[in-house]
Amino acid sequence: QVQLVESGGGLVEPGGSLRLSCAASGSISSINAMGWYRQAPGKQRELFAAIAEGGRTNYADSVKGRFTISRDNAKNTVYLQMNSLKPEDTAVYYCNVKGRLTISLFSTFDEWGQGTLVTVSS
Repeated sequence: QVQLVESGGGLVEPGGSLRLSCAASGSISSINAMGWYRQAPGKQRELFAAIAEGGRTNYADSVKGRFTISRDNAKNTVYLQMNSLKPEDTAVYYCNVKGRLTISLFSTFDEWGQGTLVTVSS
């Protein structure tokens, strides 16, 4: 009932920048939390950036000061601006969106994007 489409990954040199986008569509009444996770090879998926409905943000220490999460409520889209990228940022990046469906106030959704690979290498 809700689909997420990610875009923006790719190969970038250390110190470079990338911007990821995640657009949600479907039977959406409202969106609460939006977040970005990443999973490096051999490691667990980790939450590193989140933004609440009112715009409050939280970041993991590993990305604080380098990454910025933002959202466009009119477009049901969350963005991730990544600057000063490091080789250790290499991972598959996933967006996660939680909210309510139009069919009922008690119907919620918790959906994942398809993942996009970010490779930081020279």
